[in-house]
Amino acid sequence: MAKKPPEQGPLGILGGTFDPIHLAHLRLAEEALDQLDLARVRLIPAGHPPHRQTPHSTSAHRLRMVELAAADNPRLEVDPAEVLAPVASYTVPTLERLRAELGPERPLVLLMGTDAFLGLPSWHRWEALFELAHVAVASRPGHAFEPASWPADLAGQWKQRLGSKEDLASAPSGRIVSFAITPMDISATAIRASLARHESPRYLLPEAVVGYIALHHLYSDAAPSGRG
Repeated sequence: MAKKPPEQGPLGILGGTFDPIHLAHLRLAEEALDQLDLARVRLIPAGHPPHRQTPHSTSAHRLRMVELAAADNPRLEVDPAEVLAPVASYTVPTLERLRAELGPERPLVLLMGTDAFLGLPSWHRWEALFELAHVAVASRPGHAFEPASWPADLAGQWKQRLGSKEDLASAPSGRIVSFAITPMDISATAIRASLARHESPRYLLPEAVVGYIALHHLYSDAAPSGRG
């Protein structure tokens, strides 16, 4: 049997604590696939997120929930490497690892929300992101970006690198694009608080994740902390 050629279309990258993964995460990935013409989206749970409090669930539980959430969608894949690594998860080393795995020519598209994008200047080696991947910023419909109010270095990157979805397939990295997503006011913080009150999380999470949480009695005593 002939070996299947490697996939070369743009690969979306969606990282997060996923504590737990919920429908807004999955909807962002799905709309990015369609709007940005991505080949797939790779979900990467953080093992030891450096900028957040310790996750409420263990890395093994969070990884398994992501695997369950992605299981019935062939356009999603799950990367366990950050969970298995003994060190903190930083985005630039993660992208460097992916570059080593996928080669220098595969377009990589780092997916993030507006708040995360505006906080980029606080990230570890943030300007190196653009050497390794494109950045796609998900925003609510009608949201207006206002670079004049941003830090000068971030506004400069936006002005220099702003492009279109067509640019994502024509180069491996270096562009910033924005795309509007369906507003979904769902957060992991609110879900954990709801579970701590013994309320149903149904229709906020994939059914397989709801069942996994119930089976392992996760978040029954979770205290609110952070948004995810």
